[in-house]
Amino acid sequence: MAKKENKSFEEKIKRLEEIVRILDEDTEPLEAQLLLFEEGTNLINDLRNILNKAELKILDIKSNNDSNPS
Repeated sequence: MAKKENKSFEEKIKRLEEIVRILDEDTEPLEAQLLLFEEGTNLINDLRNILNKAELKILDIKSNNDSNPS
């Protein structure tokens, strides 16, 4: 498996879009498609985790602002 890199959210989205495009073209051999599918699945999980953390941070900020109005 490839080494995990610390790519930004936007870079991960861009790579996922590229993988979807490649798989939609259906020009790669099956083994390459399976590797791309695995990479895409891992990216989806990473992106979901990033979004979940962002949501928790937003809720925390909102909670702090609600309890300490300016």
